[in-house]
Amino acid sequence: MAQTVGDYLLQRLREWGVEQVFAYPGDGINGIVASFGKADNQPRFVQARHEEMAAFSAVGYAKFSGRVGVCLATSGPGAIHLLNGLYDAKLDHVPVVAIVGQTARSAMGGSYQQEVDLQALYKDVASEYLVEVNVAEQLPNALDRAIRTAEAGRCPTALIIPADLQEEPYEAPKYAFKQVPSSPPGTSWSAPVPSEPDLDAAAEVLNAGEKVAILVGQGARGAAEEVRQLAEVTGAGVAKALLGKDVLSDELPYVTGAIGLLGTRPSYELMRDCDTLLIVGSNFPYSQFLPDFGQARAVQIDLDGKFIGMRYPTEVNLVGDSAATLRALLPRLTGKPDRKWRETIENNVASWWDTVEREAAVGAAPVNPMAIVAELSRRIPENAIVTADSGSSTNWYARNLRMRGDMRGSLSGTLATMGPGVPYAIGAKFAHPDRPVIALVGDGAMQMNGLAELITIARYHTLWSDPTCVICVFHNNDLNQVTWELRAMGGVPKFEESQNLPEVDYAGFARSLGFEAVTVDQPDQLGPAWDTALAANRPALLDVHCDPDVPPIPPHATFEQMKSAAQAVLKGDPDAFHLVVQGVKTKLQEFLPGRKE
Repeated sequence: MAQTVGDYLLQRLREWGVEQVFAYPGDGINGIVASFGKADNQPRFVQARHEEMAAFSAVGYAKFSGRVGVCLATSGPGAIHLLNGLYDAKLDHVPVVAIVGQTARSAMGGSYQQEVDLQALYKDVASEYLVEVNVAEQLPNALDRAIRTAEAGRCPTALIIPADLQEEPYEAPKYAFKQVPSSPPGTSWSAPVPSEPDLDAAAEVLNAGEKVAILVGQGARGAAEEVRQLAEVTGAGVAKALLGKDVLSDELPYVTGAIGLLGTRPSYELMRDCDTLLIVGSNFPYSQFLPDFGQARAVQIDLDGKFIGMRYPTEVNLVGDSAATLRALLPRLTGKPDRKWRETIENNVASWWDTVEREAAVGAAPVNPMAIVAELSRRIPENAIVTADSGSSTNWYARNLRMRGDMRGSLSGTLATMGPGVPYAIGAKFAHPDRPVIALVGDGAMQMNGLAELITIARYHTLWSDPTCVICVFHNNDLNQVTWELRAMGGVPKFEESQNLPEVDYAGFARSLGFEAVTVDQPDQLGPAWDTALAANRPALLDVHCDPDVPPIPPHATFEQMKSAAQAVLKGDPDAFHLVVQGVKTKLQEFLPGRKE
């Protein structure tokens, strides 16, 4: 049989080393689906329950593997469903290639079934590279460019392949006029370094500073050792943007943890009091959590010049690879004999972790959500991968989980969409089938799409050499983050019709799929439940009934601010008294060392 366009597409993906495609079938990609069958399912067709989840799984795979993720969907509705996951990739700078079907070429423009103008639909999300393949000879160059562009630009790209073309015989491009051949798969990326004068200028700023602060993001992940060395030389503290939470271990005494609304008090104090700021691989957008305008001299390092100098008035901008740039910068730096600044940072960090422990021990009804992550943090394997969803549970991931060893963690950072926690975990397991994966997910996200993706985990878990995949549900029957935003930002009480969630037996559903499943509704059950889940020889789910009224208090919140929020709540919140009591008890831990409720 002649090789079809669909056959060649899969061959080229194999040549690129693509081992799985996260997908959902449909007649707009029938030719490609048939090719998977002929190719003995190589690369593997990983069937999600929904195209959006396929895209999220591809994003999770790319985030945790460092390689391009590939997702596939049919024309019309399938292609539309991919969009949210692709925007997640775009905003978090993740390499993903989307392959989508389209109406047969002979029917285009005829208001045919499932005909959508995909070029118009995708031109923003796949703005770096988007092409419709209309003849077989286009395919090698189009696919190769999509993959290379996704990798080089750390972005989503897309190929549109009409349904009829997928089944046509493949013909290679010729080295001829109006044909565009391609080079073999494979790319070698350089590590650019800024010029000597720019490095000297950056060193002058850092050497002149007496109170140096470092902010790292996901772009510093490959430069962890260099950041550690620079922090030692300069006596700096290191704060982490949420996407950079896994860059440095929280066991280091000068690492202040997350920054921002979900961040820690030591990070807030680090930025409040510093006189010099170094930003490495971060596009952290919330300038109110950076030093006051003009307070600090600043240097920024980023691989992409488009994101330099956007958030703070940086004096020296270094466009280059983080690790290579820091290696070139380090010999130019002089040590600081006065360690008072570092001592202050380390004291603040130690005090904060004590506070976090006390806050997690505060009584709640029935379980304090902070305790969920605190108990995990005490027993999590050092090679674990943690995925977090968007919601109030994200606060506890950001503040209470102590990264150490080779742990990795991520979430939807910039888009902050609900729903990626479970499919990210699936992508992580395909990226690292030998490592344990834990997803921290609110019940709103589980009801939105997480429950369905438990089916996907049940289907594929036997492929993973380490079967540990734990889904932890923060079960409070409330869309809790939005509820708190209504209170704190809108100054209005909870609106129950929009915020309350129907009761679901998450453990029961998981158990029906063959999961190890544990329901937790008492604080003393929590630690043993984590032990059971992490020791299981199969996927596990923890259904933890937790208190929706434990407040995610920002690190800079004062009693006056809490009083204002409480007054808004007392206007008619359905559980006002309990809510205020929980807020006061939690905040008290900062001022009453050693006190537990």
